[in-house]
Amino acid sequence: MEHGYERPHQQPSASDRRPLGIALVITTTFLIAEVIGGVLTGSLALLADAGHMATDVAALALALFAGWLARRPATPERSFGYHRAEVLAALLNAASLVAISIYIFWEASKRIGDPPAVDSAPMLIVAFAGLAANAVSAWILSRGGGHQHDLNTRGAFLHVVGDMLGSVGAIVAALVMLATGWYLADPLLSAGIGLLILWGSWRLLRESVDVLLEATPVHLDPAEVRRAMIGVDGVAGVHDLHVWTVTSGFVAMSSHVEVTNRRAWQTVLSDLSELLRERFGIAHVTLQPEEASGATDPFPGCSLDSPEGRHACLVPARRPAMAIPHAHEGHHH
Repeated sequence: MEHGYERPHQQPSASDRRPLGIALVITTTFLIAEVIGGVLTGSLALLADAGHMATDVAALALALFAGWLARRPATPERSFGYHRAEVLAALLNAASLVAISIYIFWEASKRIGDPPAVDSAPMLIVAFAGLAANAVSAWILSRGGGHQHDLNTRGAFLHVVGDMLGSVGAIVAALVMLATGWYLADPLLSAGIGLLILWGSWRLLRESVDVLLEATPVHLDPAEVRRAMIGVDGVAGVHDLHVWTVTSGFVAMSSHVEVTNRRAWQTVLSDLSELLRERFGIAHVTLQPEEASGATDPFPGCSLDSPEGRHACLVPARRPAMAIPHAHEGHHH
């Protein structure tokens, strides 16, 4: 089994973590302000926004820690390093967003039947301050486009965007209550905020789970990859093809390649590696050459392409050998 030419995975520098640190400081500062404002005014919308901002603090801190951990070097025991730490952080952030949404729905349902009076003027002031803080944090996190292609940064970004929605909802609720005295606006808008947060977190949750399950990235079609590889001169067939994401921006692939004797394997390997890198963006490639047999039966060895192949992959775990006492070791009386 041989590796194709690969481009090293681009690791973000320490300066790329600076937006997360700045956003963490801003969010922590205004979390304190919103908790105080929510308690003093009795506003559920403001307290819901403060609760979500509290998870933002945890989410941003988790993203910073995961980013640091992902940069630790690989070891023989962890050959891919700690890249998946960022994916785990994204998964935890997505799960916390879902939990927050459920909590907001529960609180709103209790208040809809008998909405309490809310001190709307202070609520409006604090909500505007929270919106400004969240807008600045979101702008900082969106610089450079990291929230679009990095699951870890996107998880933190979605938390901040959810806070922005919470602040907007609190502002609208405060204006409605100031103008009409209709206090039902507070729990209704809170429930609407919960729906928006739930909608935004679902994609992040799904993508994080897909990475952990080593699913094929959504932008790649395995059938298309297979056809392109078979189109390379000297390749007669491709089987046991696997394409997965190690972490955001780091796609890996392995496959068995049936080759003819028309060209040297190193030449075929070079062409395949260039094709996969340039056309599909797959740089970490492991290919195993095999002599083309022309048989139509499935590959008889370990393979995930068929039930028989999957069964062949199951190897009983070896137990450690038990120590045998030496002949001179005996019982002492």
